[in-house]
Amino acid sequence: MTTLVEITREWGRIGCLGFGGPPAHIRLLRETVVERRGWVEPDEFEDAIATCNLLPGPSSTQLAIFTAWRVRGAAGALVGGLAFILPGLVLILALAALFLGDPPAWVLGAGAGAGAAVAAVAVQAGWALVPSSYARTPSRARWILYAVIGTVAAATTGAWVVLVLVGAGLVEVAVRRPRRTSSFQSVLTLPLLAQGALTATVAAPLAWTAFKVGALSYGGGFVIIPLMQSDAVERYRWMSDAEFLNAVALGQITPGPVVHTVAVVGFAAAGLLGALAAALIAFGPSFVLIIAGGPHFEALRSSPLARAFLDGAGPAAIGAILGSAVPLATATSEWWQWTVLAAAGVLLLALRRGVVLTLLLAAGVGVVVALAGGPLP
Repeated sequence: MTTLVEITREWGRIGCLGFGGPPAHIRLLRETVVERRGWVEPDEFEDAIATCNLLPGPSSTQLAIFTAWRVRGAAGALVGGLAFILPGLVLILALAALFLGDPPAWVLGAGAGAGAAVAAVAVQAGWALVPSSYARTPSRARWILYAVIGTVAAATTGAWVVLVLVGAGLVEVAVRRPRRTSSFQSVLTLPLLAQGALTATVAAPLAWTAFKVGALSYGGGFVIIPLMQSDAVERYRWMSDAEFLNAVALGQITPGPVVHTVAVVGFAAAGLLGALAAALIAFGPSFVLIIAGGPHFEALRSSPLARAFLDGAGPAAIGAILGSAVPLATATSEWWQWTVLAAAGVLLLALRRGVVLTLLLAAGVGVVVALAGGPLP
């Protein structure tokens, strides 16, 4: 049996080295649990990606929690999830305390360099999932159709991509019309969280902002940025526009999920206690959803109805990962960032170098550009 120490080590490594957001997390998780350790079968991992993309909240965090649950049950989910989340959370809080008001140029440069390479990471993460999914599809024509639709949706519709995933799954169900189906229940239990010593005027709106980020936002990643900005800057005025941009920059240069940015918002609103409360509320639903729903996953996968749904949603989810490279690439604004992106593509796709090494090299280029006085986005 896999020990909790092993889970702490493996998921902690991903939490420490997971620069680049969901594409990097998916790739690192697959390398660990499918390719290197063999704890999860390739088709089950793809199904988990599709299922987590259909759940509200940060999908890569939920995938990390699920794979840890798959290895060692509820205890593994708690340990693995915390090991994945905490390294980046600690680092981003330290950086927030130091640089929230006026981050130095090298921090922004590192974020701009690493961020420029993320589009290439997205392509690699999606492409790695294609062979096993395509090999077991009942219809290659429909697989290609679902993947193309998912790609286009992620490239153009952003937060609404979840509707495309659901639609692809329902179309596959309608096409196959299984004679026998088994029912399954979806569990959506949200934890009641104490607010500690936060004042009522700050605690309630901060809790609502964090709850929306963790439980009501589909798509994760950059989708949550405008959601947080509306509350933190415009509605409650916890931060200025410049401070919020600094928070986003910090979120891009630290490992782990992009949802960590909500901790910086909490820090600006109510200091360290606000940051910890915001992180707890934002990540809490992911643990509840996976731990409560995990026991039903095998029954869901064996159900003809669910199998048909995932056979449609899975390729669409892969397409969505690939399609996310488009907005990530177009977010680059400086000429040197495009050079970094091209070099990252060569390293990842042609030379097959690691994700972490590629992102660290890209961040290093950004630091050099910043220190040399070059243009930053």
